[in-house]
Amino acid sequence: MKYIDPHHDLWQHAVGEDGPKPDPDPAPNRLLSLEQWHAVRSHWPADLPVAIEFPNDADIAQLAPDLDRIALVVLDFPKWTDGRAYSQARLLRARYRFAGAIRASGQVLVDMMQLLHRTGFSEVQLRGDQSQAAAERALAFFPQGFYQGDVHATAPVFAR
Repeated sequence: MKYIDPHHDLWQHAVGEDGPKPDPDPAPNRLLSLEQWHAVRSHWPADLPVAIEFPNDADIAQLAPDLDRIALVVLDFPKWTDGRAYSQARLLRARYRFAGAIRASGQVLVDMMQLLHRTGFSEVQLRGDQSQAAAERALAFFPQGFYQGDVHATAPVFAR
């Protein structure tokens, strides 16, 4: 799992003087909202990777036609009790075979680390009061693995 420091992130929002640009120019390492992506996807260069911030109340199938052009999908946890982003990540990995990075952002707590990993997240931006060291310990808590399958090992342990 990769831990993201928001102050030193490679991916940057496309903003102007008055906030987010509605139709940003293509550039390396752009982090776009879903609305921005819809505005520029038809003329975004195919060889220029892009990152998309995807709301947790939208249908992830919207991204399916463009997944080969997307390097990173950022999924939001507006509350730590709202698990819709887990389902979105699982669908990206299992149904759409997305091989790019999937990042958890928002109210991401150490307690969520195991499920984030098992549903396909590869990056996390922990909430400000959470410790990366504690998150790493949480990920290592079950070294023998899990009985059920997940996005990494789809078969249950008895079938492996």
